[in-house]
Amino acid sequence: MEAMTQTPAADRARLLELIKELAVVHGRVTLSSGKEADYYIDLRRITLHHEASRLAGRVMLAMLDDAGIQFETAGGLTMGADPVGTALMHAAADAGRAVDAFVVRKAQKSYGMGRQVEGPGVDGRDVVVLEDTSTTGGSALAAVEGVRKAGGIIKAVAVIVDRDTGAKERIEAETGVPYLFAFGKDELGLD
Repeated sequence: MEAMTQTPAADRARLLELIKELAVVHGRVTLSSGKEADYYIDLRRITLHHEASRLAGRVMLAMLDDAGIQFETAGGLTMGADPVGTALMHAAADAGRAVDAFVVRKAQKSYGMGRQVEGPGVDGRDVVVLEDTSTTGGSALAAVEGVRKAGGIIKAVAVIVDRDTGAKERIEAETGVPYLFAFGKDELGLD
């Protein structure tokens, strides 16, 4: 198991190394936005990896702290955001902080409690919406809408990798909150 005494810079450097090694897949692909690209960034290979998920949680927490974002709970649209929220929750717990995670369904349930946002309640709480990566911002915007309907107070949208395809500008314009990312595609050698 990795040492818990890593510095934020060392965590970030190691996570970048793992993303390049495990998550960047070259070849023609169609993204969830419908756009085509010459590469795919499969961050589930990171967020579900034994070492990388812990690093992702710590890097995201440090990035939000450095930006001065105060929040009580974090999550986003299922499925890309689920392991990111869990990693951040565990990183916060390791640092002695109570941060809950939540998931946003694509649509409100028509059965059970009929919720769209699952987990500890977000009503009246400061929230960060998470995503693994973003192309158009559609998933993050859907999560913001669901969280706002559930009464959450959005403080920021944060992603592990920004593809530099307009998501930042769209999300900030449509939500009025900052959009933060741990890595840009230029850092992955994808310019």
